[in-house]
Amino acid sequence: MKRLPTEIDDLVLIEPDVHGDERGFFVEAFRAGWMDELGIDVEFVQQNHSRSVGPVLRGIHRQAGQAKLVRCARGRIWDVAVDLRPASPTYRRREGRELADRNHRQLYIPDGFGHGFCLLSDEADVVYLLSDYYDPERESGIAWD
Repeated sequence: MKRLPTEIDDLVLIEPDVHGDERGFFVEAFRAGWMDELGIDVEFVQQNHSRSVGPVLRGIHRQAGQAKLVRCARGRIWDVAVDLRPASPTYRRREGRELADRNHRQLYIPDGFGHGFCLLSDEADVVYLLSDYYDPERESGIAWD
């Protein structure tokens, strides 16, 4: 597992070790000990899985109190995080990364960030771990543009 550089310090781009040959691959998609190694103090309580059929843009949304670890299990997406923390030195800055079933990269998005993605393939499955349960009272969004 490697931590790759990001432009916004609190975002963490993770590239896990992939073991593959002509038969396929094996990858550990998550291990709790990684969070400590990466300096991330979070405990995940829920996993969600979504499928999108393109062309699709999933707009910027957030839930107060919730961090995410996002990966694309099938297909390719352009994943975007926006810093919505008013006191942050990177407030309103965004960062996008390609997440795909071929690169196995994952993006850790801390609490206080908006998140959205668009498909780069015809279909994509996105799997994400959450640090808190869904609560519609704490959900908000911003226009994608």
